[in-house]
Amino acid sequence: MSKVRIDIVSDVVCPWCIIGYKRLEKALFELKAEQIEAEIHWHPFELNPAMKAEGQNLREHVNEKYGSSEQASRSARETLTELGQQVGFDFQFNDEMRIYNTRKAHQLLMWAQQENRQFQLEMALFKAYFSDNKDVSDEAILLEIAQSVGIDSDTAKRVLEDESWAETVASTEQQWLEAGINAVPALIFNKKHLVSGAQQTHHLVQALREVAALEEE
Repeated sequence: MSKVRIDIVSDVVCPWCIIGYKRLEKALFELKAEQIEAEIHWHPFELNPAMKAEGQNLREHVNEKYGSSEQASRSARETLTELGQQVGFDFQFNDEMRIYNTRKAHQLLMWAQQENRQFQLEMALFKAYFSDNKDVSDEAILLEIAQSVGIDSDTAKRVLEDESWAETVASTEQQWLEAGINAVPALIFNKKHLVSGAQQTHHLVQALREVAALEEE
């Protein structure tokens, strides 16, 4: 059995991050017969760390940040929706959708890792934002999501209010920036091999085979 550590640097409001993960999931399923398994760790990356509390209309945000026209933005959303369907994820984009700050979501995610609830919480946050159009910066909604994956709401509330967790998120993000990660998703295999972006499943299969072979040498 070959075990590959995979560190995933991502944000829960990044559509390519969930597409990239779902493609990775398919790649790992294909490799089961070859006895290649993964130990996955998620790490924070805020796409919009300075985003105001009320968020911003997603179309306006994309236009301001990337200069995309309304037609280009609509086309991109249609493409993402189709890609989501291909990997079994439901994107529900609409004209009123907003982009939010994700610092508090990442506080919960970092804490949840030590409780073995990180994966469930990560998936629930992607679904809450992209499928259910929920405000993932809202503390009440975050507590709801935490409860849905078996996290005690009082404990989650303490994590959300604990400034030391906010500082931990910020310092971790800074470490990734200093390591050269400035876009997500970013996958690091065995702490040495970087795969950037939402790569196609067959590329991930090949990369995982190569990494597993290197570890056996």
